[in-house]
Amino acid sequence: MAVTGNGNRDASGPGPLAGVRVVELAGIGPGPFAAMLLADLGADVVRVDRPGGGALAVDPAYDITNRGKRSVLLDLKAADGPARVLDLVERADVLVEGFRPGVAERLGVGPEQCHARNPKLVYGRMTGWGQDGPLAETAGHDIAYIAVTGALGMIGKPGEPPAVPANLVGDYAGGSLYLVIGVLAALHHARATGAGQVVDAAIVDGTAHLTAMIHGMMAAGGWQDRRGANLLDGGCPFYGTYETSDGLYMAVGALEQQFYDTFVALLGIQDQAPARKDLARWGELREVVAARFRTRTRAEWTAVFDGSDACVAPVLSLREAPDHPHLAARGTFTDFGGIVQPAPAPRFSTTPGALTTGPALPGAHTESVAADWDVPALLVKEKAEN
Repeated sequence: MAVTGNGNRDASGPGPLAGVRVVELAGIGPGPFAAMLLADLGADVVRVDRPGGGALAVDPAYDITNRGKRSVLLDLKAADGPARVLDLVERADVLVEGFRPGVAERLGVGPEQCHARNPKLVYGRMTGWGQDGPLAETAGHDIAYIAVTGALGMIGKPGEPPAVPANLVGDYAGGSLYLVIGVLAALHHARATGAGQVVDAAIVDGTAHLTAMIHGMMAAGGWQDRRGANLLDGGCPFYGTYETSDGLYMAVGALEQQFYDTFVALLGIQDQAPARKDLARWGELREVVAARFRTRTRAEWTAVFDGSDACVAPVLSLREAPDHPHLAARGTFTDFGGIVQPAPAPRFSTTPGALTTGPALPGAHTESVAADWDVPALLVKEKAEN
C-alpha cells in the first residue's frame, strides 16, 4: 500500500481485501472494531466522523480500533451531509453503521437510500438487539446482551455473581466478528451476482451462536446448566486457574489423559492425586493441586512446565503478554507509532496484511479521500470555511 508523506494512503494495500472500499459511519464498540478488522485485511476504510467527536472518552490518537483507516468529517444532520455520504456510498463496496434501528433511515442514509445509489453495496448493520424484536429500539451494552443469551450465566464460580469478561464475548466475539463474517459472505455474493444486501449483525444472535457446542453437550446430558459444575467452566480441577506463592496465577487445561499424566508428574502429585474420573473426589483433587501450586512462584512453575505437553500456562496481564516468548517470536503484538498493540490476524501466505497507519484522526484525510474516491464535494464546505 502506498503511504504519502502526510500519512494518507491510496486505495491499494496489502492483504486479501486490497481494493475493497468501506464506508464506516462513526460509532463506538463493535462497529469500529469490525471496520478495523477489514482495514487490517487491506480494505480502504473511510470513517465518517461527526463534528465534535463521539461518546468514547479516548484520545483519538490512541484509539487503535481506528488504525489503518482514513477519516472525513461530515455532519449527517446538516443539509448536505447525507448527500456527501451517498457520494461515498456510490463508490464503496461496503457500509458499516451501528445506529439504533431506523436512525440511518431518518438521516437519509438507510439501506433503501444507499441501494438506490449503489445496488451492489453490502450494508452492514451492527446492533445489540438486532433490527427487530421487542427490545430492538432500547439501549443496551455488552453485559446485557450476553446476559440474556445464557453466556454470562456460565462464567464464574458457583455461589458467586457471574464474572464479567470485559466486553470481549458480546461486543467483539458475538458482534464484530459476526458482522465481518456476514459482510465478507455478502460481498462474495454481490460480486457473483451484482446484488447487494443488508447484513443484520446482532450481538445477541452472535453470542447465542457461540454457545452452540454447549447446547449440544447439555442436550446430551454432558453439561449442567449451572456455573462451576462442568468440564470447561472451572468446575473441573484440571481445567482452571490456581494461585501461586507470589499471588499470581497459572492456568491448567490438562483435559486429555496423556496431558493430565504429564501435568500431575511435573506438578509432583502423581502419588497424592485421586483418580481424575472420580467426580465425587474432584474437590479433593482440586485441593491437592491448589496446595502444590502455592509452594512456588508463577515464574518457577512456568519454568517447570515450559515446553511440555501438560497444557499449563502462566496467567499474564495485558502489559506482560507482549513479552511472552512465544508471542514475541511470532510477532503477535507489535509496536506501531509508539503504541503496543495486537498485530493483524489471521495470517495469509500469499496476501499478508500489515499495519500501515495509526489511528485516523477525525477529519484528517478529507483531501486524500476526495481525490482517491473522486468525491470533490467533500472539499466544498472545507474551502468555504477557509
